[in-house]
Amino acid sequence: MNIFVINSGSSSIKYQLFKMPDEKPICTGLVERIGLENSVITYKLFLNGEEKMIRRQLDLNDHEAGLHEVAQLLTDPEIGVIQNPEEIDAVGHRVVHGGESFASTTVITKEVKNEIKKLFSLAPLHNPANYLGIEVAEKIFTNARQIAVFDTAFHQTMPEKAYRYAIPESFYKERGIRAYGFHGTSHKYVTEKAVGYLQNPSAKIITVHLGNGCSMTAVNAGKSVDTSMGFGPVCGLIMGTRSGDVDPFIIFHLVNQLGYSLDQVNNLLNKQSGMLGLTGFSDMRDITRAIAEGSEEAELAYEMYTYRIKKYIGSYAAVLNGVDAIVFTGGVGENDSNVRRMVCSDMHYLGLQLDEEKNKIRSDEIREVNIKSASVKILVIPTNEELEIVKQCFHLLQQEMSMV
Repeated sequence: MNIFVINSGSSSIKYQLFKMPDEKPICTGLVERIGLENSVITYKLFLNGEEKMIRRQLDLNDHEAGLHEVAQLLTDPEIGVIQNPEEIDAVGHRVVHGGESFASTTVITKEVKNEIKKLFSLAPLHNPANYLGIEVAEKIFTNARQIAVFDTAFHQTMPEKAYRYAIPESFYKERGIRAYGFHGTSHKYVTEKAVGYLQNPSAKIITVHLGNGCSMTAVNAGKSVDTSMGFGPVCGLIMGTRSGDVDPFIIFHLVNQLGYSLDQVNNLLNKQSGMLGLTGFSDMRDITRAIAEGSEEAELAYEMYTYRIKKYIGSYAAVLNGVDAIVFTGGVGENDSNVRRMVCSDMHYLGLQLDEEKNKIRSDEIREVNIKSASVKILVIPTNEELEIVKQCFHLLQQEMSMV
């Protein structure tokens, strides 16, 4: 079964093609700078154990033009992996916000698309782009089932006491204002990997997704029971450009006393804050270099970043009544040994004891970085959102076939 996975952003499209049930992609790629000059398409092909990469620079006015170019690469006589787009059986779409309407992977219908559109205001940077990816894929892959995998779905198991805000009930009942959580596809993927590694379906796990966006989830027996992002993706941990938790009164002060508009405040907290606001850099590699060069601002930012993670670990250990494993994932979580070291230091009361040498080793496999005698596992698990999406799509289609 050929399943094509699309992760559509505001000016980009990430894609992978799988021939399920084989979970290794036969091609992957990225379309960048859509709508800008010098758009770039990267296409990686995996055949007979060899990887070939094609990179093309051209002008792409919109997502439809970009996906048409991808379809041509997929069907190219020399480097293609299929003969025509009709060979694609399903297209799996990452959709960031599913609200309360979608708690699981869903075949896309007109009604589903309407619900996704209704949620534009809750994820203005993501849902419109995700919706556009669906619209374009329907035109190109006419034989395929279009399937949505929602980032918020994994967190629909949170109890009401965790997702409600202490504001008048009408805002929840009539306006849907509650905590939804994000990065659910990643949290679900690494949770399942951790449960398998621990061989304990009832494990209490805290997953720590650290990339440009950052979030944490408390997981009990495979189900999300609390998560650090809420109604939107700004709250919780300090991120690349997002502030994380701030006192809401700061917003009133910025508007009423300092003359900021609400749009300016939104831009400040989403795009100018976090590590960028503290150091001038959003990439942790740049910040690490700045520390090595003696930057006190960069050093303080690292301390703030890891301190916030430690606070959430403590609160989630309380929520779970203990913890069996902490999982680090995402670009920073998987690759920045210093972040892991600082997070796990002085946490002996909780059973966290890092092995300094293991922590320095890099690998694409699941690995323990705790000392052997530690009561709590510290795991590094590479995430793979596209693989999680294709697995969910394949499982849904198998279920449909078994009911026929």
